[in-house]
Amino acid sequence: MKNQNSNESEIQKLREVVKILRSPNGCPWDKKQTHSSLRYNAVEEAYELVDAIEQNNDDELIEELGDLLLQVVLHSQIAEERKAFDFDLVCKKIREKLISRHPHVFGDSNVQTVDGVWSQWERLKLSEKKGTLSERHSVFDGIPKYLPALIYAEKVLKKSNRIGISLKLVDDDEFKDKQELAMMLFSLVQIAHSKGWSAEALLRSEIKKIEKKLRKIESQTALKKSESKSVKKTKD
Repeated sequence: MKNQNSNESEIQKLREVVKILRSPNGCPWDKKQTHSSLRYNAVEEAYELVDAIEQNNDDELIEELGDLLLQVVLHSQIAEERKAFDFDLVCKKIREKLISRHPHVFGDSNVQTVDGVWSQWERLKLSEKKGTLSERHSVFDGIPKYLPALIYAEKVLKKSNRIGISLKLVDDDEFKDKQELAMMLFSLVQIAHSKGWSAEALLRSEIKKIEKKLRKIESQTALKKSESKSVKKTKD
């Protein structure tokens, strides 16, 4: 295992290579790139990383982690050129966020369970964003708009479960095992395809409707809690 100083020097070497590629005498392709032109590259690299993990192949894992890291360094270099921010600030911000979001490790919070950690994370996130351009009024704020529909659905469900809200749409007992459910999912995609419909678009559209319902329930629940606190204070 290399020491920390060696790791830092390799990161600096990578940054220098990217800087040269972006320089006037650098690579024609690299020089043309912008945040916008690269916006889907990170998504593709992330999926390739998932493939490497599924293959349980360390050589592939190293390569794909490097490709994903390159996206971070490249975006940071582009930002540095327009005098917005640099790689060091990106590292500083994520380090500070990790510390602030883990008060049970770096502070005096006494959270002991995974559910407690998630609940605390959501509360801290809402608090940190308050008063900023990224202020979040709902736990559903911040879900990426362009997630694949199934991942989007899972994200909405996880968020709703963390605040104790759920919609019972089907009977869970209808499906006895994973394979049966997987075949049902594939069959639904097959049906949509045969009718000339996009299963991805259909699911995305429906999840948006469900998310809207969940947001309404969330808002009503928050209002009831607020009114209950007001009544309690009045009685006190």
